[in-house]
Amino acid sequence: MTDFWDTIAAIASARGEASVGIVRISGASARKIAEAVFRRPSGRPVKRWSSRRSVLYGLAVHPKDGRELDEVLLLWMPGPRSYTGEDVVEFQVHGGSRVLEGVLEAILVAGCRLAEPGEFTKRAFLNGRMDLSQAEGVMDLIRAKTDLASQAALRQVRGGLRENVVGLRRRLLRLEAHVEVTIDYPEHEVEDEARDLVVKECEALGREVTQIVDSSHLGQILRDGIGTAILGRPNVGKSSLMNRLLRRERAIVTEIPGTTRDVLEEYVSIEGIPFRIIDTAGIRDTEDVVEQIGVERSREVMEDAEVVILIMNAGEPLGPEDEELLRATRAKPRLVLLNKVDLGIHVDVKELESALGGDSWIAVSLKTGEGVDAFLSELVRIAVGEEHPMLESSFATNARQTNYLREALEDLNLARFAALEGATLDIIAVQLQSAYAALGQVIGEEVGEDLLDEIFSQFCLGK
Repeated sequence: MTDFWDTIAAIASARGEASVGIVRISGASARKIAEAVFRRPSGRPVKRWSSRRSVLYGLAVHPKDGRELDEVLLLWMPGPRSYTGEDVVEFQVHGGSRVLEGVLEAILVAGCRLAEPGEFTKRAFLNGRMDLSQAEGVMDLIRAKTDLASQAALRQVRGGLRENVVGLRRRLLRLEAHVEVTIDYPEHEVEDEARDLVVKECEALGREVTQIVDSSHLGQILRDGIGTAILGRPNVGKSSLMNRLLRRERAIVTEIPGTTRDVLEEYVSIEGIPFRIIDTAGIRDTEDVVEQIGVERSREVMEDAEVVILIMNAGEPLGPEDEELLRATRAKPRLVLLNKVDLGIHVDVKELESALGGDSWIAVSLKTGEGVDAFLSELVRIAVGEEHPMLESSFATNARQTNYLREALEDLNLARFAALEGATLDIIAVQLQSAYAALGQVIGEEVGEDLLDEIFSQFCLGK
């Protein structure tokens, strides 16, 4: 616990009207500041503070003039067994923005400063309450858009990735120690045995690191969602699909072609996977200037999308716009929906399958719901493959973690190759030490202050 820091405070609950709001204080002077702001209903200050966590009922008052601000519950959490590892006090107040701001102002006047974004969690990291991967998990948990994403983030907050990395480093440290002992007491036969052990252990460690790296795309999917563009010519059902996925009327649906003239974007959860669904304007040649802008934006979305849902009218033969879209999306993971099958199928299926080159198509009626469940399952398969991210194991969730894991894997491979080639043990030891350091960076050992500032600046104020 670092009691030499200044004491910080911030509103820790979401802005806006709510039944309850929270103002959090952390630091060596947290109790002293709370004493200046909190009063018992009798008007007397708190004289004794428990050595354990406690909850007190009373009033928040302004320290300068004693003006009553709100009825509050005060939560006392002494360090080091608090979120930040320091003494922490939380004021639970009525959730109106003016009440929260008034209590925060009183706390700041009493002698602390406003916390920077993410500073509470940064202090938790610096005080050893969590490692850097756990801190990043806190941010992922706050931003989670689906149940699967929140479960994955919670596993990371509780140390899932840390346990894997610490276990790998422990085994690597034992291997380093064996190599170092052999260097200190050299015998030809023993050196050969040490090289054989390096080859065996680096292969095993490399496989485990590779598994974590290979699953990192699942972490990215759960964190950021899958950019999915709904494309098609006008009036084929793009907005109807958007509304069905959202289960509400988000996009305007009419029989008039060209109704959607801009890009609409929303997140939806399908089998726990967050999809960033983008409804686009119908792609066609048009003289309408506004619609032309919408069509151009649709083409830009098509280029950037990770997955494409291409909708066609099952009741009509393929038209020039359909054929153009089939060609333009050939390089993208895509799924074709033949919509309006309730009105009959008049598309030449053989021609369509030839143009798709093996990609999937499904007949649906967005009006009746026919085929929609099959479409959703196939969309998940196309987007994430056969491997569904409902895993018990943890995985890297961001580029920083993945990059250091790749560095460690490269060092392990170099150590293995060096051992196979009969290199001296001191060269092998350097590669093992480098792999050990790279794994340490995943959990935040010897991380620079600039990187810490960048990571925690992405947190919300009060966390």
